[in-house]
Amino acid sequence: MHSHSLLTFPTCIPMVLAVSLAWAAQTGEVRTGSAALADWKADGPGVRRYIKPSDLPAPPTGTDAEKSVARVAKLVPPPQGALPKVPDGFAVQVFATGFKMPRTLRVAPNGDIFLSESGAGRVLVFRANADGATAKPEVFAENLDRPYGIVFQPPADPQYVYVAAANQVVRYKYQPGAPKAAGPAEVIVGNIPTERHWTRDLAVTRDGKRLFLSVGSASNLGVSSMSDMTPENIRQHEKTHGRGAAWGKEENRAVVRVLDPAGKSIRNYATGLRNCSGLAMQPGTDNLWCVVNERDHLGPNLVPDHMVLVQDGAFYGWPWYYIGNNEDPALKGKRPDLKGHVRVPEVLIQPHSAALSVAFYDRDAFPGEYRGDAFVALHGSHSRPESTGYKVIRVRMKDGRPTGEYEDFMTGFLVDNSSVWGRPAGVAVTRDGALLVSDDANGTIFRITRK
Repeated sequence: MHSHSLLTFPTCIPMVLAVSLAWAAQTGEVRTGSAALADWKADGPGVRRYIKPSDLPAPPTGTDAEKSVARVAKLVPPPQGALPKVPDGFAVQVFATGFKMPRTLRVAPNGDIFLSESGAGRVLVFRANADGATAKPEVFAENLDRPYGIVFQPPADPQYVYVAAANQVVRYKYQPGAPKAAGPAEVIVGNIPTERHWTRDLAVTRDGKRLFLSVGSASNLGVSSMSDMTPENIRQHEKTHGRGAAWGKEENRAVVRVLDPAGKSIRNYATGLRNCSGLAMQPGTDNLWCVVNERDHLGPNLVPDHMVLVQDGAFYGWPWYYIGNNEDPALKGKRPDLKGHVRVPEVLIQPHSAALSVAFYDRDAFPGEYRGDAFVALHGSHSRPESTGYKVIRVRMKDGRPTGEYEDFMTGFLVDNSSVWGRPAGVAVTRDGALLVSDDANGTIFRITRK
């Protein structure tokens, strides 16, 4: 648990530090095949990619797979005057800084901006009219174990704020506009195991009657945690846990769960999602999307992270398969019954990019073609010789469905292949149509607007 006095609040930068850098990549060509899988040196605002399942290489065999686990990029201070790169026509400024691992950003119906300061164990709130000159965050809730997901319930006229910490989901009585929770934390889901992946996100249906909770796996592949079970035991297990659901220490992990607002009933909604770190409801619908961190140890170009529509009863492969009927070599022949039952994700993202959060753009401040598209924060690789991620991408949508293509929107955090000064973690769209991006490496929130 963490507790911090009000004296530790971040300071906010009072002016726009810079506008978008002049350089921007050519946007006419969509990179496909091996070019789409390329590393950070090909990145830049406007660079477009489309990765198809057919583009994926065969998995390595033997010890070759382990060679992909290379290093962790070194965190360095931002270069003097440095700001991320954004497309021409956009400006980026520092909205606020001085946080300890700022992650999820969510905007309340009244425009207030909520932030999970995961490293400080608290949730902060900025008033709706906050800007770089006057933003003063206040402590909404504290003494939480790595808070992450935040939702307002019911969404249109919230009575509660739900927060997903690493070990539990709690809710606080809420009065819109109030800087502090109106009551103590009420535990809705308790005793969530915290081994390894701890980023628990939340989403809620438009009517507020169903909440969704993502719980990532406890391991890369779950092999060591699952002793053999008979086919009959597996069949019985899947009746209550969902198709392909793992067991042992992975029980009720690598899943998205669904629950009622009081937490009286809870079940697995979708299975086989190794680490669904970001959930979002598509505006105007109850379409639930998540962005997923996939497994390591299959080489630098496997397995793609992805953005996927989460459907009730669907199975997404982990740990037995990936991206459809591709069997993981470490579990070869273990579950032939699952072949043909793995739902393929809508958008494949460069492997090891560490997709953490997703937000749909539903405002009018950006050019019209942005409306309905999604922004995804890629935290950056750690298990790849040549880096990927460390950027925010724009996922293209058409008629409410992803085209499969995405483009770089915010880049420039990598100094070189081994050094980085920022790691995007959270994305949110404000009431006035700006895009907020949290950087949990240097404790900063950026604000991107149209010039």
